[in-house]
Amino acid sequence: MRTVTAIATAALLLGCASAPAASQDADDGGRVLVFSKTAGFRHDSIPAGVAAVRELGESAGLTVDATEDARAFTPAGLRRYDAVVFLSTTGDVLDAAQQRAFEDYVRHGGGWVGVHAAADTEYDWAFYGGLAGAYFQSHPAIQPATVRVEDRAHPATAGLGPTWQRTDEWYNYRSNPRERAHVLASLDETSYSGGTMNGDHPIAWCQEYRGGRAFYTGGGHTQESYADPAFRRHLLGGIRYAIGAAQADCRPETGYTALFDGGSLDGWRQAGPGSFTLSEDGTLTSNGGMGLLWYAARGFGSYSLKLDWKTAGDDNSGVFVGFPPSDDPWSAVDHGYEVQIDATDVPEKTTGSVYGFRSADLKKRDRALNPPGEWNTYEIRVEGERLRVWLNGVKINDFTNTDPARSLTDGHIGLQNHGAGDEVSFRNVRIKELPVRGR
Repeated sequence: MRTVTAIATAALLLGCASAPAASQDADDGGRVLVFSKTAGFRHDSIPAGVAAVRELGESAGLTVDATEDARAFTPAGLRRYDAVVFLSTTGDVLDAAQQRAFEDYVRHGGGWVGVHAAADTEYDWAFYGGLAGAYFQSHPAIQPATVRVEDRAHPATAGLGPTWQRTDEWYNYRSNPRERAHVLASLDETSYSGGTMNGDHPIAWCQEYRGGRAFYTGGGHTQESYADPAFRRHLLGGIRYAIGAAQADCRPETGYTALFDGGSLDGWRQAGPGSFTLSEDGTLTSNGGMGLLWYAARGFGSYSLKLDWKTAGDDNSGVFVGFPPSDDPWSAVDHGYEVQIDATDVPEKTTGSVYGFRSADLKKRDRALNPPGEWNTYEIRVEGERLRVWLNGVKINDFTNTDPARSLTDGHIGLQNHGAGDEVSFRNVRIKELPVRGR
């Protein structure tokens, strides 16, 4: 257990005049530094933000230190932290040696969380600009707006609905981060005045950057933000991702088309017994079985399929690909392939396996997997007879079909409802068709 005395002593050994002050000690979890130095505009919400992160840390079992002293940015000083939160920093806040120390920290796996004016910081430091994802350009007056939640599996946005109504100071950015970061939420520019990003206006995003993890939210200008339960969950989810306590797919994502977006089930049909329940928040949950909800509108040959899934406990389900059209669920079993969801079975029949044919890389799978009750994201990429699986952005399986009775080159997609007592939820099913090799 770390103590305040130990922190202060370490700071003196490092030659720091003032050290981060521990808000509390954690027996488990990570350690986070909140950095709020300003060399430009200073937000009056900073004290509320620091207090909120301290409270969130206490609830999540994290040790939270806070400082405005850039002398904390030394190799030894940063090594104690799993993530550093830049809380509405502005201007040039680190000197050259401190920047080098922070770059080395990120490259060795350190996390970064940027809140609001963190995008109005260090304009002449290219590494920081890449880490932040985009720089501030301008903002209109504080006003309500509609936030479109694009990723509802990431821990920062998993608790939100498809839209989020809130009041804040909405930044415009000098560039669009979508091509290099994974956008979690964006602004509906028709819902407020003063947006300048031509209708594609990211406001929260994440990425893996130069060996570390980064999360940014444009919210947090107002003091009221830090008393808002939804914003506090949003912020804590971003911190949990940055320290590695929760896994997510933060690779850039463009060009996908929704097969199921939480509303209509047009194009889908139930094969066999059981069903799926569609909840008001756009989640499909399996009931009974053994059946299959399959996309009957058309088949696919070369594609990247992404979807979010969550188990309630030790539950069984799977995602079927490459099977011919049929209202008999056993046709998918006999002629397609299942990417399994099941915590406890033999290796070739557990989560991430191509069921009965190839186990996932279990070490990578276990590191990437979120526990029951939390969302996960699969990417299932089919190209020719090759099937690859990513779990929360980590490749865990690579399988090639050699069975002449099966083919992945043309087939349908389905979600299994396995049986009574198996409760698995799905949402945000989307697909991106890929070029067919050899054409």
